Amino acid sequence: MRPCTIVIAAGGTGGHFFPAEALAGILAARGHTLILMTDERAGKRASGVFAQGAQYVLPGAGVAGRGPVRAIRAGLTLLRSACRARTILRDIRPDAVVGFGGYPSVAPLLGARMLGRAHPRLIIHEGNAVLGRANAVLARFADAIATSFPTVAKLPIGSPTVLTGMPVRPAIAALAGEPWQPPGERINLLVWGGSLGARVFSQVVPAALARLPDDIRTRLNVTQQARADDVQGVRTAYAQTGIAARVEPFLDDVPDLLRAAHLVIGRAGGSSVAEITTAGRPSILVPLPIAASDEQTENARAITEVGAGWMIRQPDFTPTTLAAHLADLFHAPDELARAAQGAASLARPDAAQNLANVVEECLQFFPFPAHPASSGEKTRP
Repeated sequence: MRPCTIVIAAGGTGGHFFPAEALAGILAARGHTLILMTDERAGKRASGVFAQGAQYVLPGAGVAGRGPVRAIRAGLTLLRSACRARTILRDIRPDAVVGFGGYPSVAPLLGARMLGRAHPRLIIHEGNAVLGRANAVLARFADAIATSFPTVAKLPIGSPTVLTGMPVRPAIAALAGEPWQPPGERINLLVWGGSLGARVFSQVVPAALARLPDDIRTRLNVTQQARADDVQGVRTAYAQTGIAARVEPFLDDVPDLLRAAHLVIGRAGGSSVAEITTAGRPSILVPLPIAASDEQTENARAITEVGAGWMIRQPDFTPTTLAAHLADLFHAPDELARAAQGAASLARPDAAQNLANVVEECLQFFPFPAHPASSGEKTRP
């Protein structure tokens, strides 16, 4: 197809931004021009295609979970950002705008819709098994909704929905098909917490590992992500129990760590689940407890339903509970092997290519074919 100009709207955490980068790399390789609309936090770490092209940083803030006064202020900020986005989009005249959820995607897509009948094609990607708050607003007028999970709750009835999977970074996608190796002299344990959830792992995991039998504890090789202000305390806790551990606030070699991991402990965000399943690694998932939106629990349930891992709710995630579970698993490596196979069965390493195909199909054959996906229904493969 002819080269097009495509705006990618993504920001906030890596869970939204990394998939956007993966899609941008594919679309750029196909000859399209990519423009990034983002927030200040993500704009500072833009790399690759985004660093080479045009970039617009829009102010904004999430509305959910705030007091009424702050929510009103945040809503007004988003409205101003949407008007600013409308002005920018009217000038650059893109063929499509692709949003990845979270508040940084709201203003660009609303701004595009404010252009009226001349608006570009609007595509959103949902990374979780429950439609997120931002995407719930945007889904009503999206030309296509791409999903990471076969079943996504809270989708509007009649949504033009297609299952693509969650785009992952190329180095992660390259792990697909690599066999899981059972623990030998060393047990490689990877613990990551995500941007919002590292503290509970700092509090629970070192204490749990200290309770393990000597035949397991002396074989452990732990790599753990921790909040910057927790790093030294976690390092000290491991040193006191003689457990070999690397503790960092940011892990910049995730592909290598996943390749070596015998087990992953972490949150159940959409990107984390996609990276774990792409690598085909067993996991213990502790969903982030958010009362208003339980998408991480649904993400983790998708893992447990196929035997790809185990879910422990945060109230039950204690040193005693985790230690008992780990002792059982490391004394029964066949359980880990079965979970690894289950995880690999969920891998979608071509998700970025699939999503790029959806964008191009939407541009070529608008309107995108509708599919009646709603709460609990499966999306079109």
